[in-house]
Amino acid sequence: MIPELGHFALILALTLAIVQSVVPHIGAVTNRGPLMKVADPLATGQFLAVLVAFLALTYAYVVSDFTVLNVVQNSHSDKPMLYKITGVWGNHEGSMVLWVLILALFGALVAWFGRNLPPTLKARVLAIQGLIGVGFLLFIVLTSNPFWRVDPAPLDGQDLNPLLQDPGLAFHPPFLYFGYVGFSMAFSFAIAALLEGRVDPAWARWVRPWTLAAWCGLTLGIGLGSWWAYYELGWGGWWFWDPVENASFMPWLTGTALLHSAIVVEKRDTLKSWTILLAILTFGLSLLGTFLVRSGVLTSVHAFAVDPERGVFILGLLVIAVGGSLALYAWRAPAMKAGGLFAPVSREGALVLNNLLLTTAAATVFLGTLYPLFLDAVGGSKVSVGPPFFNATFIPLMVPLIAAMAFGPMMAWKRADLAGVLDRLKVVVALTVVIVLASLYVYGFEPVMALVGIAMAAWAFFGAFAELAERTKLGKIPLPQSLSRAKGLPRAAWGMTIAHAGVGVAIVGMVGTSAWLTERIERIQPGDVIDVAGYAVTFEGVEYVQGPNYAAERGLMRVTRNGEEIALLTPEKRFYPVARMPTTEAAIHTTWYSDIYVSLGDRDPDGAWTARFYYHPFVPWIWIGSVIMVLGGVVSLTDRRLRVGAPRKVRPVPPARPMPTLPQPAE
Repeated sequence: MIPELGHFALILALTLAIVQSVVPHIGAVTNRGPLMKVADPLATGQFLAVLVAFLALTYAYVVSDFTVLNVVQNSHSDKPMLYKITGVWGNHEGSMVLWVLILALFGALVAWFGRNLPPTLKARVLAIQGLIGVGFLLFIVLTSNPFWRVDPAPLDGQDLNPLLQDPGLAFHPPFLYFGYVGFSMAFSFAIAALLEGRVDPAWARWVRPWTLAAWCGLTLGIGLGSWWAYYELGWGGWWFWDPVENASFMPWLTGTALLHSAIVVEKRDTLKSWTILLAILTFGLSLLGTFLVRSGVLTSVHAFAVDPERGVFILGLLVIAVGGSLALYAWRAPAMKAGGLFAPVSREGALVLNNLLLTTAAATVFLGTLYPLFLDAVGGSKVSVGPPFFNATFIPLMVPLIAAMAFGPMMAWKRADLAGVLDRLKVVVALTVVIVLASLYVYGFEPVMALVGIAMAAWAFFGAFAELAERTKLGKIPLPQSLSRAKGLPRAAWGMTIAHAGVGVAIVGMVGTSAWLTERIERIQPGDVIDVAGYAVTFEGVEYVQGPNYAAERGLMRVTRNGEEIALLTPEKRFYPVARMPTTEAAIHTTWYSDIYVSLGDRDPDGAWTARFYYHPFVPWIWIGSVIMVLGGVVSLTDRRLRVGAPRKVRPVPPARPMPTLPQPAE
């Protein structure tokens, strides 16, 4: 009965989405208030209906209802409860329900908190959001129904992919989808603005919080995915330029450009047409990622589906959404007023450079990801585009981008004095030189590009605080006055500083683990001692353990340094009998400065084991930096000015009381 309720809820949500996509738009065109107001309850109703469907599917997984085909294919009665729940979105059908749930949630949030939006704009935004929901709900109902029954029901299920039975997968997909789907709001605002023919600073202020929320979710989702791949797959890396990794990275790049471009629209009423285009492209790239994961054109541990028919349906949605919006953009964008002029050396100019570099980087990743697929589709030879291509093309674009990060916030709007900016950054230059010299002392000249990377990281980190120090006049006025000025700064300013500093921290992690990694692959027997970057790792043998739904061979690796015990690492090789699939579980000891990483390989006939030993300097800083970036975004979201463009309420000032008449002195 519960699965039927979930199926009915999906159909109800589809019906509400169809009405939501039509009626409010008619109201906006005819300027009829009652028709526009119906968008709010429809958006709320669609969200509640999809929520019921999602909860119904979750219930089927929790109780192991093996009359539901989706549960049979992705669950098992012996699976721990956490992975029964995460199994809901650990498959194609369930992940699409989560996708649509987040889509409906964003629409409902606009309905609930968009009271300050102009009625026609709000109606159009919700109508477009409803239209997106129609496409994906049709996709679920017609091709990917998660509630299909199976008769006769098997006694047990086929289990979830063991690689997905991990706590990291409990959080990675929801945050990733929150980012993917969240950019639909920027898209809806952009299309609504094109329909109305008006983009102004108020529009930019309304669209920024939704874009920022999506950016935070996608940043955290990508970071969690990188962390999962690092410790779960046993290969010791954190990023491989996998096509599905790239599919999430491309909208992050254009979404970052969109955030900065919207600032120019809000502050200077310019770059309006470009900002609209970025909103369309960012959501288009999110749809492209959805297509790649579910089309069957990729072979990846991240891929969900191998059914080309499903891919064709999503490809059709992609063509309609992106093609139609670009056609509308070509028609209406030329009519937009260009806005104010500005000199190349200005804050606007720095933000334009930021946009050009980010979009060029996204285009580079797009080309490297899709060119092999395109060549294969037209019958050409098979080619492989991997890390060498991306490192050689992407990294050079990031160097000037990071260099501009400290300059931009220090520049004035419209026209800036570059010599004056350089003078105000002299402390940042000095600190950067100190950090580079310290790195040179510890690690030497090799590799030279690592020193360039460390310089970029220090420049980004200290440069993030330079603008804050300038605004608070730190060192120029007494410290209590500087602290008072800092307390009065907008939270968006603090958020920008924190996010930019997080970029610097993450770069240190990327450079450190890439340039100064120590790796050893050894055949070991009990009693062998392996030296890894000054740490002695003693192999004490292997024990056999039984997990809730797997059997494992667990290695015992004792780590010491200068005779002092540091940790006991226990890497595992697991075997899941239901899925008949092995996995490698790495063991990691982290000091927040570096990681000692061990993964256990296969056993040879002579009784020796193959093992991988890594020393990763600074690698935890990659994910610490990602969290700091997200924290900066969250701090910015708490700024009242960014909450749906709500104007600050001003308390009425009571009328002044008349001054009492003083007695006149006697003459």
